[in-house]
Amino acid sequence: MIGTGTIVNTIAVIAGGIAGTAIKTGLSQRYRSIIMQAVGLSVVIIGVSGALQGIFRVTAKGAIDRGDIMLMIFSMVAGCIVGEWLDIEARLDSLGQWFQSKFARGDGNFAEGFVTASLLFCVGAMAIVGALDDGLNGDTSTLFAKSILDGVSSIVFASTMGIGVAFSAVSVLVYQGAITLAAGFVKPWLTPEVIGQMSLVGNVLIMAIGINLLDIKKIKVGNMLPAVFIPLVYYLIQQIAH
Repeated sequence: MIGTGTIVNTIAVIAGGIAGTAIKTGLSQRYRSIIMQAVGLSVVIIGVSGALQGIFRVTAKGAIDRGDIMLMIFSMVAGCIVGEWLDIEARLDSLGQWFQSKFARGDGNFAEGFVTASLLFCVGAMAIVGALDDGLNGDTSTLFAKSILDGVSSIVFASTMGIGVAFSAVSVLVYQGAITLAAGFVKPWLTPEVIGQMSLVGNVLIMAIGINLLDIKKIKVGNMLPAVFIPLVYYLIQQIAH
């Protein structure tokens, strides 16, 4: 059934978030801090490695070729302008605050956990490619693999940020579900190049999330989310122009 992958992913995030919250009660602030630093470094490495994989290619002659950088830069700039205008990050934070007021009063880290986990679970290449595979071919293998990773990540994040991480499952359900349902409509334009470019931008955003986790600089990653879809818009404009 189309959408099964997203449903399983959602359940995995909820289960991991609940388990991690239970662990949190037994961890001192000292251990929470070092765990968050370890997670932040890991997220940066994941983002950097994914971005480099999308940028650099080995040619038939064995040389390393660099591509898609200009489109990546354009996508980031254009997407940030749109996202800043929509103020997506503030809306996500408001949603997190609303959930907190209804279900977790007194949890000061709730909104932070909700926003951080929502972004991390939604902007990656597996979220995009997996949701598209589910919608186009009914192939849930990528999202099932992502479910395992997200479930483990939820445990780690919730052990430091609390139950807000579990509520990020709502974002996963809406975001991946929307991509899955829309996949059939945009199928003619989803070339391997377009999907690769979307994944590249997603990996850049993952790196930005890692920087936030390390408290190096606060980056409004939520306002950068539209950048992921700019390569598709760019391709559509090219097709219309020709």
